[in-house]
Formats: sequence, structure tokens, C-alpha cells
Amino acid sequence: MTAQATSPLWTAQDASAAMNAPLTGLSDWDAHGVSIDTRTLEAGDIFFALIGEGNDGHDYVAQALEKGAACAVVSKPVEGLEADAPLIEVADTLQALEKLGIAARARSKARICAVTGSVGKTGTKEGLLHILSRQGRTHASVASYNNHIGVPLTLARMPADTEYGIFEIGMNHANEISPLVKMVRPEAAIITTVEAVHIENFSSVEDIADAKAEIFDGLQSGGVAILNQDNSHFERLKARALACGAGQIIAFGTQDMAEARVTRMSLKPDASYVTATICGHDMTYKLGVPGEHIVMNSLAMLACVHVLGADLALAGFALGEMTPPEGRGRRIEINLARGSFLIIDESYNANPTSMRAVMQALGNTPPGSRGRRIAVVGDMLELGDHAAAAHAGLSAPIVENSIDLVFACGPLMKNLWDALPANTRGAYADTSAELAPRVVKEIASGDVVMIKGSLGSRMARVLEALKALGPEAQPKKNNNEELV
Repeated sequence: MTAQATSPLWTAQDASAAMNAPLTGLSDWDAHGVSIDTRTLEAGDIFFALIGEGNDGHDYVAQALEKGAACAVVSKPVEGLEADAPLIEVADTLQALEKLGIAARARSKARICAVTGSVGKTGTKEGLLHILSRQGRTHASVASYNNHIGVPLTLARMPADTEYGIFEIGMNHANEISPLVKMVRPEAAIITTVEAVHIENFSSVEDIADAKAEIFDGLQSGGVAILNQDNSHFERLKARALACGAGQIIAFGTQDMAEARVTRMSLKPDASYVTATICGHDMTYKLGVPGEHIVMNSLAMLACVHVLGADLALAGFALGEMTPPEGRGRRIEINLARGSFLIIDESYNANPTSMRAVMQALGNTPPGSRGRRIAVVGDMLELGDHAAAAHAGLSAPIVENSIDLVFACGPLMKNLWDALPANTRGAYADTSAELAPRVVKEIASGDVVMIKGSLGSRMARVLEALKALGPEAQPKKNNNEELV
């Protein structure tokens, strides 16, 4: 995701040199993008024929060229192509993509930040993109392109004249972040928090912290680590950052010693109002996305803005215009024949920490007349031996946040269902497809419905079923908001 480039992203000669591989066929092309998927490929893209489990990009090379790809990067012969088809022949297409990404980083003078964390990394990346794109040419990971393919792809797409770059880096296992961040070579690295996410692949949460701390392996010498001081693993992460050559640690959170700290916040249903100190600068700002967890991550964003040399005052204004990414807190009002109801769309993913956060956000959202707070939840995955207890434990925040009714699906959510007070039980089903019609039947005007579950739970099925009940209302504007 980046500003429109005014010159080619890659010339044929530059791309060939970066990948250390020969051009065949037509060789006078210019490329304006990089693609790994013909469904989203645009004319002028370099198409990489990646080989994955059950899918071989070489089967789509002819289609890519027919759609106007500038060139295809291949590692084996492709039948049925014109003799002058523009190709770059390599030994391994993924390694070639990595080389192109590394070359993009080497030629760039952009100020670069890398973001990871158990929760909040995509929202923090999107927030930084929102802020910095108003101050200069900014490039960032699309969606959650944060793995061994997404990171080099994002690098390869970075224009040479980029001023700010934000790269999200994720992991499911140890030793996944380190090779990726060594390509990115950030000047600032953020760890939003460390929690028991993907715990089935680790022996302890401390091991998760160590895996997240791999982000410092690629930090440029003297770079800045931005860490959550409220998290119990702060000192562990700080020690790793300093051992890797960090020149400065910026702590964020609520503690008095944090360089980026909140001094006051007011949580509203659709926004938050914050007074904070950011690296010696006092600020008061509005957040267009509600929730205490978003407030905490905004401190990390602003600390990063400071580190990258951008304008904090402009950043504060930009935060007020921020909106949630799709599936991560977006609010959708659906009109009914009489009245309307509100959806809080958290359907993209879930873990125990983010579940508790959105339960609080639901609790802070008042329903309409005669309406109810309704939670629709699906299984949280990759929790290993902790899964049963983690799901049952969600009953506490449901009660604490005055949630009236719960609909649940999936074998793991049966643990929550069994732990719920009887008066909060809406319905339980094995799958989201079975649950959706039961939720639809229950919804009435004035209700606030939060939908959340791991991606594998397919909670978007419930979302689509609810959206089909009526047209989406246009958001209301309030020009008289004040900081309180």
C-alpha cells in the first residue's frame, strides 16, 4: 500500500540485476508492481510463479502475461508461451522474490519501522500508515502480509522514493521473524504486547516473548525499540533489544516511567479521548477507533512517529480520522423495517487477549431503546493445552461487561457455553454456518452485536447473514465533539 509512483518500480535491467538472473524474450519492459496472484494482478506487474502446497504459479504464467504482466519470474519451463515472452529465469522463485525485496531495501532512503506483537500489530501498522501517509510518501504491508512471502513481497513493491515504510512481521513458530526483519532492517521496532497466542507451538509464554524479540535481530545499529512497559515481559524484551544493539528503549503504557504514557483517557462507544506525554511532548488527541487497547497502541504509534522524525501534532490530528480495518472493529449500522441495529465486526481473528478487549468495547457501547448487547463468538485456535480453560475463562469478561446474550459455535467454545450463566445463553452450534440463522432470528432493533473468532472459525458467515437483513446506514457525523 503506497502512494502512486511517478516512475517505474523496476526496469527490466534493474530487476534482472537484483535477482542475479538473465532476461529472456522481450527485455525492454518497465514494471509498476509485483504480483504473486493472477486474480489481483494488474497490467505492468512482475509476476512471480511461486510454488506452494497444492498450487504451482507456473500454471498461471500464460494467464498473467495475457493480463498484461510486464514479466514472469519462473524456475522451470512453461509450455505454450510465445517465443519472445518476457521472462526472468531463476533457480527458486521465492528466493528471487527475497532478492528483489532486499534490493528494494538497499536502494531506499526511507525511514523504516517494523511492527510485531501477539495482539494489535495489524492495527498499529494501519494506524502508522494512516498517520504517516499524510506527511510523506508512505509504503506499508497490505492486509496481514507479514510472513515469509508477504514481507519480501511488500519490500519488492516499495518505490525507490518512499519516505516512510511500515512493515508488519508475524510468526507462528520460533525463528520465523529473524530472517524477515534482517531483510527489512528497521530503524524502529515495535512489540505491541506478548500474550499466550500460538501457545500450542511453544512451551511457555516466555518462549513466545523470545520469538517476538527476534525483531531486534534486524534492527539497525543504534535503532530504537518501542516496548509495552505494562506487559510482564518488558524487561526480557528490553534486554534482548539492548543485546542486539538498540541505541534507545522507548517504553509505552500507563506507568510513570514510560516515555510514552497516557495520563488520562475517556472511552466512548465510537471513539476515545486521550491526554498523554510522548517523549517529552504533552498531547491531547481523539482516537477514531474505540477501546482501551487501541489507546495503548496509539502511544506506540506516536512514539514511532517521533523516532522517524515526523510531526507529532499532525499525527495527533490524523488519529481522530482513523477508522478500524475490515474485520477488526469496524462498526456497521443495519437498517430494519423499524429501527436499526449495530454490528461490531471483529470477525477476522481472535485470541484470549483480544477477546477480552472487545468484550470491554462491547460493554462500553450502549444499545438502543430495548436493545441488548450480544456477543457472537467462535473458536480461538492454536491455544494447545490451554484452549479449554481459555474459552471457559471468557465467561468472566462477559459478565463484567454486562453482555446480555451470547451465541457460540465450535467445539472449543462449548467450554464457554457450559460456563455461561443460564440467562446469557442465546444459542450454541457446531459451526458458524449452523449458528448464523439462529443469530439472525434473534436480532431486533436497538441491539449491538459483536462478532469475533479465529479466522478458521469463519465468523464472516454470521456477519454476511446479518448484513443481509437490511441496507447499511450511512455514518452520522458529529461536528461538535469535544475532548473530555
